[in-house]
Amino acid sequence: MDTNLAAGAALIAAYLIGAIPFGLIVSRARGVDIRKVGSGNIGATNVFRCVGKPWGMLVFALDMLKGLAPTACFPALVGALSGHTPGHLGLACGLAAVAGHNWPVYLGFKGGKGVATTTGVLLGVSPAAMGIGLLAWIVTFVLARYVSVASMVAAVVVAAGAWWMEPAGVTRAVFTLLAAFVLWRHKSNMQRLRNGTESRFDFKKKPKP
Repeated sequence: MDTNLAAGAALIAAYLIGAIPFGLIVSRARGVDIRKVGSGNIGATNVFRCVGKPWGMLVFALDMLKGLAPTACFPALVGALSGHTPGHLGLACGLAAVAGHNWPVYLGFKGGKGVATTTGVLLGVSPAAMGIGLLAWIVTFVLARYVSVASMVAAVVVAAGAWWMEPAGVTRAVFTLLAAFVLWRHKSNMQRLRNGTESRFDFKKKPKP
């Protein structure tokens, strides 16, 4: 099989996998249209708040796998099919998966914010950078109790970490682009933070069904 054809097919498949709206699928299985409750976002945070903790965690794991699987597995698959793996194909497939989550063809290109899917990409490319980002997320979330703030801080920390730990300029650029994706998708959260209307997590309050 021609290498370019195989790589192109991998990118399309990565986008289509990334576009699977697990938040909507899981919430509908629980009798809730996640687009009509809470923030209206199909991501794990809104599912966590409006459907329940275990379902939000499930959605996060599934959305993370959407980024991890194409990033980690598709380069080897392309190599097996064509005898050659293009450089940085894993990164490209990861970007395609994040784009699919953010702009899913199945939902009229209205998707989530890409945090979980980006986490999967980072895990597949640079576990060390992902670990630093996770630590930043936890510390920020515990101190501020805003999921959005923790996600944005983690995105910036990961991008900075990539410039420190990753020697490849392409990897640095992609990590910076992924961070920009996350920040841009949180622009409505930034506005709510400025207005004082952003939802703050209450550790003592149980999610309502």
